[in-house]
Amino acid sequence: MVGVLEQRRCEDVAESKVEIQLIFDDKHDYYHWRNVGWEGLKHVYRCIIHFDIKDEKIWLQENLTDQNPAQELVEMGVLREDIVLGLQAPYKRQHTDYGVA
Repeated sequence: MVGVLEQRRCEDVAESKVEIQLIFDDKHDYYHWRNVGWEGLKHVYRCIIHFDIKDEKIWLQENLTDQNPAQELVEMGVLREDIVLGLQAPYKRQHTDYGVA
């Protein structure tokens, strides 16, 4: 098994059978939170947040939260140029306050 997988049942929807999966793969520098399961008759497979570390930079690949994890990293001391908004198109990254690649 790659990294650590933690699964917890989502408690906020009574009919929900959705698991929260947190995947931390320290060997490949891959960090992922996703929801998987069923809400009634609807299948749920949703990536909530995804980070990678590539070439000594933190890549934010997906963020479906109402938080700003890039800014939170800056507040923790990570340099802006060491954060890449991978969820932005490459041509747009030069117009952000963060690294380009």
